[in-house]
Amino acid sequence: SYSLPLAVSKLVSSRAAKGQYKNARKIFRGAFIFALISGGVVTVIVFFGADFFAGTLMTEAKSAVALRVLGPALLIVALMGVMRGYFQGMGTMMPTAISQILEQIVNAVMSIMAAKFLFQYGTKVAALLRDDSYAAAYGAAGGTFGTVAGALMGLLFLFLVLLSRNRTFKKQMNKDAGRYIESYGQIFRVLLLTILPVIMSAAIYNISDPLDQSIFNYIMTKNGMGDIQTSYWGMFSGKYRVLTNVPIALASSISASMMPTLTQCMEEQEYRAAKHKVSTATRFTMILAIPCAVGLSVLGKPILSMLFTGEIDLPAKLLQVGSISVVFYSLSTLTNGVLQGIDKMNIPVRNAAIALIIHLVSLFVMLEYFDLKLYAVVFSCIIFAFIMCVLNGLSI
Repeated sequence: SYSLPLAVSKLVSSRAAKGQYKNARKIFRGAFIFALISGGVVTVIVFFGADFFAGTLMTEAKSAVALRVLGPALLIVALMGVMRGYFQGMGTMMPTAISQILEQIVNAVMSIMAAKFLFQYGTKVAALLRDDSYAAAYGAAGGTFGTVAGALMGLLFLFLVLLSRNRTFKKQMNKDAGRYIESYGQIFRVLLLTILPVIMSAAIYNISDPLDQSIFNYIMTKNGMGDIQTSYWGMFSGKYRVLTNVPIALASSISASMMPTLTQCMEEQEYRAAKHKVSTATRFTMILAIPCAVGLSVLGKPILSMLFTGEIDLPAKLLQVGSISVVFYSLSTLTNGVLQGIDKMNIPVRNAAIALIIHLVSLFVMLEYFDLKLYAVVFSCIIFAFIMCVLNGLSI
């Protein structure tokens, strides 16, 4: 789902640059079918395999409740990614931007309301089963319900925009300059060739979190600290990660908005313009990322105390040592988009795989032999992002 907007926008923009609007529309339809099938299959796997994923892989058995509630979001977000990619490829970011704002507003409101309601329900279940953790498990499920509701709102908005702009798209298709219409066989082939490298690159990026948690939980349990592993990881993912992800998300949006225009420059062989766009995007990303990293390091504790309750000393220390990762993750996210935009699709996959292996080895060593606990996770994430920056930079 993370990769679909990038892949679809790249394919659509390359057709639109040549005036092949019918092929661009056919790319959209083919990608929508792909998302419907793949998103539906993964939703079913996650829903019915929640106990295995939560209990066996993550050693957090009761989070299966939240995972089942989250399942439908996987299909919704896949479909939404295709629609966002289509609009971006056709040269407008506005539907994506507004849908993201609506999605997050509904997500925030519904997460709080559903978490409160289901926490109260979970308290009753906990009383019956004499296990207090059921209240938190159902409360977490309420939090993930907000994600589903927000994604559904974003999808509905994009669908309405698509209907409203249908006449404009039809006028463009009437002026189609393409010599032939691609078959669905050709489209699915080019979709897979484009989407798979982007999916693999995004998957390696996003799979590092569950792998980190799995290794962290295993070693903490082995060392007799299983009773605090959940609260420790909660501080990392729910406080440290939340704050560092804000500036990284800005870099991701710059990468997404740059991709269609960069692809058009490459299609039209305007290499000087392409180089200028990469240079401008890199400079702008660093103008955002470096001050954010310094701010989080220096002002981490007051920001945390303003936003969160509970323990903030440990997350504040994590921000002090780990905020530099904001710079590296922002730059690596942007350089991934650059390589994909200039049609070097496999290079980010190779670089991410190398970085992930080094990251996991360093995490295991720091946890097992140096007992650094959450600091090991933070340091290994810095290592991952730094290696990505170096390898992507050399490749570009």
